[in-house]
Amino acid sequence: MNQAALLAKFRRESLATASPAQLLTMLYDRLLLDLDRAIAAIGSGDRAGANEQLGHAQQIVHELRCSLDVSAWDGGQQLLDIYNYLYSELVTANVGHDAAKVTACRTLVTPLRDAWHQAAAMPGTGTAAVAVG
Repeated sequence: MNQAALLAKFRRESLATASPAQLLTMLYDRLLLDLDRAIAAIGSGDRAGANEQLGHAQQIVHELRCSLDVSAWDGGQQLLDIYNYLYSELVTANVGHDAAKVTACRTLVTPLRDAWHQAAAMPGTGTAAVAVG
């Protein structure tokens, strides 16, 4: 098996065996990676690359919105509002190839990602984090 095939197998197995809290943090990590790649692509004039990265980021935000149980905690609706805002801004940034909008989204996502990583690392809170993520 070549290195690319081994890496693909590792990724599949990591996803299949990850806890819900780990999956949530993986989504946030990938969202930030997509945003970083989109900023770089916009900066270099790679419209297709930016579109691909921002499209994937939009899919992640959509998944976060769909999996969020707003009734699970008091802040659920506010988090949904943030996800809706992010999605709208990412669509606008994609259409206008606006690196500043992508950067602003990244600034908003970073503390959320950090908070979910902290919550997932706490004993007994891994599954609770998923109910609101």
